[in-house]
Amino acid sequence: MRRRILVPSAVLASVGTFLYTRFKRRLPRPCFKWPERPELTTIDETHVQATWIGHSTVLIHWYGLKILTDPVFSKRIGVHLGPLTIGMKRHTAPALSIEDVGPVDVILLSHAHMDHFDHKSLKRLITRETIVVSAPGTSRLLRRYPSLQTLELHPHDKVTLANGLDVRAIPVKHWGNRFPWDKHMGYNGYLLKYKGIRMLFAGDTAYTDSFKGLADREPIDLAFFPIGAYQPDSFQEAHCTPEQAWMMYKESGAKRFFPMHWDTFVLSYEPVEEPYHRLVAAAKLDRDQIVIKSHGESIRL
Repeated sequence: MRRRILVPSAVLASVGTFLYTRFKRRLPRPCFKWPERPELTTIDETHVQATWIGHSTVLIHWYGLKILTDPVFSKRIGVHLGPLTIGMKRHTAPALSIEDVGPVDVILLSHAHMDHFDHKSLKRLITRETIVVSAPGTSRLLRRYPSLQTLELHPHDKVTLANGLDVRAIPVKHWGNRFPWDKHMGYNGYLLKYKGIRMLFAGDTAYTDSFKGLADREPIDLAFFPIGAYQPDSFQEAHCTPEQAWMMYKESGAKRFFPMHWDTFVLSYEPVEEPYHRLVAAAKLDRDQIVIKSHGESIRL
């Protein structure tokens, strides 16, 4: 059984490396950088704070709950062949280490792509006290971990966790295959509510009208939207442009925009700092609603 699993992975890694090498010729080549280190010592059960660790990894302290989205702390993402990882290397270090983050109550996984679902990180994060919420068809990837509870939500599913966090899965426009044969795997965004505060984590998505009117009945205090990996234009089948991200944010009715999914891994052709500049230009007079601009920054509600 092991041989049947390892052989296709090795073949896929070889083919992927060949294709990526050709693709890589047009990719930007940013210098490696270390981000600002967040200050977490003043956070207690009276605070609500979200900190950008990198890519789609956000640490949320929420009145005593600690939530982590799409945790990826590895230096390189891709196919793991023993000690070797074949795939993309990050050019911005995580703003916090796993040791800095410490035990978390809830891990949210939007889908199984390797820049969002990293086994090396999850292995060190998931404990018996951790609740993991993931997308359709992905829970089997989590069987090796001793989590308190693993929930696989389909779009529009709603659940209230034992700790009181309300989670609603939002349909998004993306794709979920980790490998070509994983056609059963899905992808989610999440609407969260806890003690009167609501947040929207859009996951990874192209433009969709799924977020329209989400704040019509109750305010959304903070919305996390991806803004990178949109060039060439064909990538926009699965990734929104910064202008489209701003449009979805405005259609949702949320109060604050937290940009993510940019300037961490080189996944596409656009310059790594372009997404933020385009986002600010799209926001125009409402640019003060964009609450962070670099790794390691936090927004406190």
